Amino acid sequence: MSFASPLFLWFFMPVTLVTYWATPRRLRNHVVAVASLVFYAWGAGPYVALLASAILVNFAAGIAIDSPRVSARGRTAVLVGAVAWDLGILAVWKYAGFAARQIDALSTALGLGHGPVVDLALPIGISFFTFHHISYVVDVHRRSRPAQRGLVGFVTYITMFPQLVAGPVVRYHEISAQLADTARDRYADFAAGFPRFALGLAKKVIVADTVAPIADAAFAVPSGEIGAATAWVGALAYTVQIYFDFSGYSDMAVGLGMMFGFRLPENFARPYSACSVTDFWRRWHISLSRWFRDYVYIPLGGNRRGTAVTYRNLLVIFVLCGFWHGAGWTFLCWGLYHGGLLVAERALGWDRPPGGVPALVLRRAATFLLVVAGWVLFRSADLSQAAGMLGAMAGARGGGLDEFVLFSLDHRRTAVLVLALTVVLLPASQSLGRLLERGRDGAARWAVTAARVAVTWVAAPYAGVLVAAGTFSPFLYYQF
Repeated sequence: MSFASPLFLWFFMPVTLVTYWATPRRLRNHVVAVASLVFYAWGAGPYVALLASAILVNFAAGIAIDSPRVSARGRTAVLVGAVAWDLGILAVWKYAGFAARQIDALSTALGLGHGPVVDLALPIGISFFTFHHISYVVDVHRRSRPAQRGLVGFVTYITMFPQLVAGPVVRYHEISAQLADTARDRYADFAAGFPRFALGLAKKVIVADTVAPIADAAFAVPSGEIGAATAWVGALAYTVQIYFDFSGYSDMAVGLGMMFGFRLPENFARPYSACSVTDFWRRWHISLSRWFRDYVYIPLGGNRRGTAVTYRNLLVIFVLCGFWHGAGWTFLCWGLYHGGLLVAERALGWDRPPGGVPALVLRRAATFLLVVAGWVLFRSADLSQAAGMLGAMAGARGGGLDEFVLFSLDHRRTAVLVLALTVVLLPASQSLGRLLERGRDGAARWAVTAARVAVTWVAAPYAGVLVAAGTFSPFLYYQF
């Protein structure tokens, strides 16, 4: 069930909100937990059993780890077992098919015949709820937060439908206190959350879904035939699409969380305004970067054990980050690409803010181009297609626009693409989401009022019309 579907917008969300508000405070987490399981079962069907098994294992592990009767060695053993269980689920359901294809290719190349065949459907949201489980058992083991003693509170954290399928990645210590605080102001929460939800819906339906056909047409051109103009238009269209699609989902998730009284972490901070790739990763998918920092980078030693270890840790993190996004060589190379860029920036001292406006402009432009090139790897079906597009973008092949790309560039899509790209030129601090949340004084209040009116009464209704017309598509990050 997509947030941008008629079923969700006009049935599931209002019914769940009304039920939540009408329920006594002590039972509100029960409403969220049940609604979240229904939401997941609706989209994932029988895979809800897989989610339930992971929930029960990690809930029991948390209680054991937090028990004073369990020794330090026993607590560590339970932690290792729970993390192994979580990663095992992820490995089987997300990566077994990829591993089988590599074994088959190697076996065939060696003349040994075909290897094993594994073809498992990917349960939606598996990467996200796996990371939530790991965060929970690690935080409890670190004694940073106590374990959940009630199953309902734990189910609410893991399955909370605003963030269950595509994040943000909510670390347990960020929300554990909120799970216990059910004395929420439903009117203030709704007033704060609905404009944010409406902003996300508009970003997804009006911008991302509008430019998606341009990117699809460009990436459908055979890699040996694609020209420079087509490659650049396709890369820029996908750059716009993935940002407005994913940040739109995150805005909707944050807004939904607010309407239910939860404050979920921010996930974006104008990433295309970054002045380095290091800065980009402080602004893009922030919750994922923080998860890797807390649970992988720092335990590996972070930057405390010398330059060589720091570089190694950065590469490890981004290989894992790439592979987390998908079981494919393109994702692995995308992670290596970004990890290599971060290592190079740290070695050259370019990870620090530039001095002066000219240097800032040049660094922002260079970073944007590097990110666009990375998105070609991310979007391509295989490395051959990525090489063809990147080669065309580098000038290896001339040529005008492909006829299907030209057909996709009607007046409305072209206007939306151009307007969306101009966002890159705005100051890095100008974030509409933050304006909606934090503008409190003077001119900011007028700006907030204007933004709320535009989003709530103009953009959101128009997006609703488009949804009713059946023009929405699934969120890109549902596949991860």
